[in-house]
Amino acid sequence: MTSTLLIVQIILAIAITIAVLLQKSSSIGLGAYSGSNESVFGAKGPTGFLAKLTFTLAFAFIVNTLALGYLYTTATTASVADTIVPANNAAVPAVPTAAESTTPSAPAAPTAN
Repeated sequence: MTSTLLIVQIILAIAITIAVLLQKSSSIGLGAYSGSNESVFGAKGPTGFLAKLTFTLAFAFIVNTLALGYLYTTATTASVADTIVPANNAAVPAVPTAAESTTPSAPAAPTAN
């Protein structure tokens, strides 16, 4: 299931990219190469159609992303940190049980010979 959704995700990403590049901008963009196709989409041209298409593709992209995230998190129950083993297989040292004195002892008095 996730592999199918991943393929759909890639196709949606490519379709959104193409839809955005075909829209008219200040420098015309790639829409200049499509010829005069304004009569196909109505009197306003492809502007309204491409805007609705971009919104629909973006909405499908977001829903697909959420579905992929949900499926991946439910399928994986273990963490990556659970599989980490130290390189030298050393055990983690335990906390010392006996309380050690941290105050230094007084120096001994000199002895007379």
